[in-house]
Amino acid sequence: MSVAFRRDGDDEHLEPKFEIPIPPGPNLVTERGLALIGEKLAALEVELAKGGEEAQINALKRELRYWTTRQITAELVPAPDGSTVAIGTRVAFTLNGKRRDLSIVGDDEADPAQGSIAFSAPLARSLIGGEEGELLPFNGKEDAIEVLEIAVI
Repeated sequence: MSVAFRRDGDDEHLEPKFEIPIPPGPNLVTERGLALIGEKLAALEVELAKGGEEAQINALKRELRYWTTRQITAELVPAPDGSTVAIGTRVAFTLNGKRRDLSIVGDDEADPAQGSIAFSAPLARSLIGGEEGELLPFNGKEDAIEVLEIAVI
């Protein structure tokens, strides 16, 4: 029989399952971010204990590996003092004449829709180290950002 007509099973034609990509660079986290990682791990372990179909269990194990790695590699940042923009601060600023408020947090804690961005985002990198009243460059434009207020979250 020709090799073209021989098939051992359907599994050989399925797309491979890769690990969840881990963001490059250090895994800097706030106190809240570290707690969220712990909560996610606990919830995944509860789901795994319930059992289920093999595909569902494999997906849960994959996610558990990701969050376990994130917990192991987490580097808790010291609490900011609020004098400069840092991880763990909420900053009010103007960008292109429009006022915005953002919290700067770790990669896994970031939720732009809720007003929090990762420290690794280009906007956050421009803001970090800024002080109230300071004008900062962004996107190739000098004085694009004006820091209005800084608060510890």
